[in-house]
Amino acid sequence: MTNTVALANAAVRGARRSGRRLARLWRQSLRFRTLVIALALTSVAVLVTCVLMALAVQNNLWESRKDQALNDASRAAKSAQTVLSSANTQGTQTAVFGLMRDVSDTVQSVSSSRVVGVFPLDSRPSSAGFTLGGFSRDELVTDQLQQRVAKDSAKQWWQPIALRDVDGSTHAGILVGQQLTASGSGSYALYIAYDLTDTEQTLVLVQGSLWVAGIVLVALIGLIAWFALRTVVHPITEAADTSARFAGGDFDVRLPVRGQDELATLGRSFNAMADSIEAQIKELGELSLVQQRFVSDVSHELRTPLTTIRLAAEMLNDRREEFDPTTARTAELLQTQVHRFDTLLADLLEISRYDAGSVQLETEAISLAHLAEDMADEMRPLAQTHDTELRFVAPGGHTPVDLDPRRVRRILRNLIGNAIEHGEGRPIVITVDSNQNAVAVGVRDQGMGMTPEDAERVFDRFWRADPSRQRTIGGTGLGLSIALGDARLHRGTLAVWSRPGEGTNFVLTLPRGSRPLDGTSPVPLEPVEAIAEIGVSTDPIVIAPAGTASAPSQEPENAEGES
Repeated sequence: MTNTVALANAAVRGARRSGRRLARLWRQSLRFRTLVIALALTSVAVLVTCVLMALAVQNNLWESRKDQALNDASRAAKSAQTVLSSANTQGTQTAVFGLMRDVSDTVQSVSSSRVVGVFPLDSRPSSAGFTLGGFSRDELVTDQLQQRVAKDSAKQWWQPIALRDVDGSTHAGILVGQQLTASGSGSYALYIAYDLTDTEQTLVLVQGSLWVAGIVLVALIGLIAWFALRTVVHPITEAADTSARFAGGDFDVRLPVRGQDELATLGRSFNAMADSIEAQIKELGELSLVQQRFVSDVSHELRTPLTTIRLAAEMLNDRREEFDPTTARTAELLQTQVHRFDTLLADLLEISRYDAGSVQLETEAISLAHLAEDMADEMRPLAQTHDTELRFVAPGGHTPVDLDPRRVRRILRNLIGNAIEHGEGRPIVITVDSNQNAVAVGVRDQGMGMTPEDAERVFDRFWRADPSRQRTIGGTGLGLSIALGDARLHRGTLAVWSRPGEGTNFVLTLPRGSRPLDGTSPVPLEPVEAIAEIGVSTDPIVIAPAGTASAPSQEPENAEGES
């Protein structure tokens, strides 16, 4: 019983898998879908045609065989009636028997059937009848047929019957009845049974031939459809593969052009489009290289005069107490703007390095939690000037991982600085966590937030959600773009979640070592709890040396992957 249930379950699972594969093939393969539709419609058409033809052949064959039997019976009846009309039995029994023999011989010589029965219709003593070929009146002749033959002497009547063979099997037949009249001995009923076995065999042969022809026709149409679809779909598949390779950066790939038909026209159009796109991409690439080189050269060339200007600005700013208030304020503003200009040049040089692909990581094993905590302490004075509280939460991320600390510090400095500037004085939470595959840090503020459209553009260079709003920290507009480049350089991600009126959350996720990022980030992108529900800053979790027991309060709450 258990084996039967297991086999049934296995069969059900196999059927479901097959159904899913067929459904996937139906959705993904134009060739399979078109072939199935063509075969289905062809099968229906052939089925209807074969059924109609079989019915027509059957009706015509039966009608032809029936007419043949009726004509044969009519000739036999006329011959028998001629014999009866020419004889004079004078009511003697011997003469009647002799007359019946003459009728029997006549019917057998004229009719193609050997199953014959002649029966008197009245009870005269001189009446007599006969049967041939095992004719059974009780089995073959119905009461209705007897009544009709006895009632009307001018008409010929017939009915379908089942003839029984010696082995007991039955087959179709037809029984024809007609009244005969003999002078001196009364009326007789002549019945002739015709075997329709040959008609059945012919009908079976014709129907079988029709079905075989229909199946062969469906197979041929399916084969023709497959070849036709292959002729059409193969160039389409080839075009799709070529387009995918072209989109992947292989700009030299082209479609082969064969002939002068519509597919050849499509190939020539595609190749012309590819040539045009390749030329435009090369032109844009050259312009991009010129632009990158210009930015890099200008940034480098500005370094020297900027250094001189910065030294002069510092000297003036150091002696501003000797100037009048207006000049002193001007020296102070000059120092601030020169410092901002220096920062902008540094960011432009960094962007040009990313564009040129000449950026490399200088990794070392360091704890992301400790790094983020140091950055939080470094940014805390700036947060205090904006009346903003920084809260640090680190349930994980204490195990050292390979990363470039300078670049990660730059990412965190930028994220925390933006949170302070746009946090509207509300608390900011810095969360660090980890799992077996990655470490992550999230910076969450509760400021005005951004719309989804603005969040999609937040990493664009020199882009601001509100252009009319002035920067209070002195950013260059390149910070988030550089931060995204630093994250990707680590093979990590930098994602943003923001809602108007609910704040913004940036999450930096870095893989552990050479492991690729897999699954969700240890720090959820969409906040699961309000900032007000998070406690005050947590103390750093110190990993005790080997053999030293640590306090229970210092153990991480989530130690997955912290080995």
